[in-house]
Amino acid sequence: MAIGVALAAANLRPAVTGLASVLGDVRTSLGVSTAWTSALTAVPTLCFGAAAFLAPWLGRRLGMARAVGLSLAVLTAGLVLRVLDGPLTVLGGTFVACAGIAVCNVLIPVVVKESFPGRVGLVTGVYTAALAAGAALGAAFTPGLESFFGSWRPAVGAWALLSLAALLVWTAGARHGTAARTAATRRPAPGRSLFRSPLAWIVTVFFGLQSLLAYTVMGWLPQILGDAGVERTTAGLLLAVTMVLGVPVSLIVPPLAARRRSQSGLVVALGALSVLGVLGLALAPAAAPGLWVVLVGVGMGMFPLALVMISLRTANSADTARLSAMAQSIGYLISASGPFAFGVLRGATGTWTVSMLVLVVLLVLLTVLGYVAGRPRTV
Repeated sequence: MAIGVALAAANLRPAVTGLASVLGDVRTSLGVSTAWTSALTAVPTLCFGAAAFLAPWLGRRLGMARAVGLSLAVLTAGLVLRVLDGPLTVLGGTFVACAGIAVCNVLIPVVVKESFPGRVGLVTGVYTAALAAGAALGAAFTPGLESFFGSWRPAVGAWALLSLAALLVWTAGARHGTAARTAATRRPAPGRSLFRSPLAWIVTVFFGLQSLLAYTVMGWLPQILGDAGVERTTAGLLLAVTMVLGVPVSLIVPPLAARRRSQSGLVVALGALSVLGVLGLALAPAAAPGLWVVLVGVGMGMFPLALVMISLRTANSADTARLSAMAQSIGYLISASGPFAFGVLRGATGTWTVSMLVLVVLLVLLTVLGYVAGRPRTV
């Protein structure tokens, strides 16, 4: 099961980071506006939020094995679709691909909670490390594939082969029934609503703001560095560095968080690193881009921390499923405004500085909410 979780996770970010690493060429090729580009960077989080509402129902209806298998099939289809035609097809295919990702986003934490109750931190670390590795692969190799093929379309579409391979492996493993038996098939207890829980809302907004940071960075970092004079391939590699750092951070932070009664100290440490990195990119992006990228990359350890807190702030797998759906659906919808507004503000001001300073303010708010969410209690 742990291997299956890791393989599925490795496919949940190349769809985003691969496209981001060649976004300038996509825009030039299609002849689209900055507003269209901003909309494209917002599509993943919008889709994650919208589709996440359906994920618990789909898991109960089909069982975990079939739900995850279906999501990988949808992801593969979307990755192929979006490279076949013009701007609307690119947007539509990205939405389809991200709908498949959204199901895994919500259901995998439930699998971890129910299948590995004594090792939630460790397995969450494996999941988020594989996810970060997939994100890094997408950012690092897509520009090279574009140079090899001579076009961004086959370079971006090639990631469908990875998701197809994961689908085949998952399908073969699911025949043994192990994945199906780990499905969170229990319906939520009647009469309890997490929408009335202040802690559930704090976790949700915390998740949303850390996602806003992550997808703004994934969507715009190469463009920010490119505008500062960094060569295109180097900018893509620096994005990959940001993603690669998620591997060791994911293997360290969740187990460390699970062993502590309170995760507030970890939130403050990661938040401070993120603020320093974003300030560096805002005020002197070309002075030490490697340092800023490392600080932001380590600070993005907020993501695995947010995932493990979903499990730690719930008493059972049924509540984990509901909190995961609430945090990821509403949280991703909150974060969807980030990449879009970030790009629009850049277009209005002619500089990235204002956008980055607004992001710093949101990071401070994120740290405060995470400090409160990290206290030892359950919804």
